[in-house]
Amino acid sequence: MTYCVAARLDAGLVFLSDSRTNAGVDQISVFRKMTVFERPGERMMVLMTSGNLAVSQAVLNALARQQDEGGETVWNAPDMFEATRRVGAAVRAVYHREAAALHEQGVDFNVSLIFGGQIGAERCRLFQVYSAGNFIEAGSECPYFQIGEAKYGKPILDRVLRPDTSLDEAAKCALISMDSTLRSNISVGLPLDLLVYDADALRVTHFASIDEHNEYFRMIRGTWGERLRQVFAEIPDPLWTRPEDPGSLVPASREHQPLRAEPVDVTPPAYPAPQVLAEDPGKDQPN
Repeated sequence: MTYCVAARLDAGLVFLSDSRTNAGVDQISVFRKMTVFERPGERMMVLMTSGNLAVSQAVLNALARQQDEGGETVWNAPDMFEATRRVGAAVRAVYHREAAALHEQGVDFNVSLIFGGQIGAERCRLFQVYSAGNFIEAGSECPYFQIGEAKYGKPILDRVLRPDTSLDEAAKCALISMDSTLRSNISVGLPLDLLVYDADALRVTHFASIDEHNEYFRMIRGTWGERLRQVFAEIPDPLWTRPEDPGSLVPASREHQPLRAEPVDVTPPAYPAPQVLAEDPGKDQPN
């Protein structure tokens, strides 16, 4: 499994991915999930993948074949929407070639992608591509996407990320989101790839490969856990004994009773006494 997160902000884009792939507790490997398509001064695009590793690698090969065949590719797409459509076309091409064989082996066609970047003077854009090749675009109401083990790192993203969040703040938020996922799910692991893109730069602005020795990430992990415990300790305990208090957990303004099941008769049923059969007087008598 994996975890990838990306955010589209007023100031640019942030991408973060882990690199763990596993097919069981005794078969864990490292495969990088982030691929950069960059032509400095013209376009900068990032693709992150989750799901079946063989399928996602086949999609990347399909994108490469688009270029080899001289057809429509992400390299000559006029804008990010059209580039994303071509990524979806690559997903569908792999599906038509591989899905039937996978189905025969009881394997689902499972792939999820995040694709974002900037082409020319167009604004930065961010998309999530599904296994059917269709896709949606991030907007101001929800400026980020997640794929893979998304549930553990989502709460911090919902509380922090806004379109006007700075890139450094968004990168920090993504790293905390990743730390929460690393702590809760063994299928996500280091090293991490972090890419930050300043709008209109048309090249990679900042990139970091983060392993267990990275001091900043170690500081994030230690500080976040410590501050959470500190804030938790500062929150008052629930009040049970003063219903008249406005902060009471059981205010007097409403009734507080659990839903109770109707009692049933638990008397064991009366069974007739077992009958004792009379012994045969001739049994076991010597002849």
